[in-house]
Amino acid sequence: MGLTQNNAGATGLNTVAEWAGYLGVAPFVLCLAGVGLLPDSGARELLQRIALAWGAVLLAFSGAVHWGLAIAGRLPWDAARTGGALAPAYLNLRRHLTLAICILLALTMFASDAAGLR
Repeated sequence: MGLTQNNAGATGLNTVAEWAGYLGVAPFVLCLAGVGLLPDSGARELLQRIALAWGAVLLAFSGAVHWGLAIAGRLPWDAARTGGALAPAYLNLRRHLTLAICILLALTMFASDAAGLR
């Protein structure tokens, strides 16, 4: 059986979602580079704050998907089901993005400490 247009469209949407997700990690890389390399302490502090704020937004968003589905009644509230009732491709993407965000935030904090920021 060959791919139908609907399946091809769904695959394209998954690819777009993956690209969008991974592009959302790019500001962390830029902030990390700025905190580590810029000579101005004011600019380093600003980039540190941007990284923290962006991390809070993205990590809250990744958890909000479960809450939104549960509130809408599409995902019955059960601790066991909530953790694993979504599509495996989404859960893998979310896992990879969460890990990347946490690692880049930790590296940004190490760089901030080395730069004398609090």
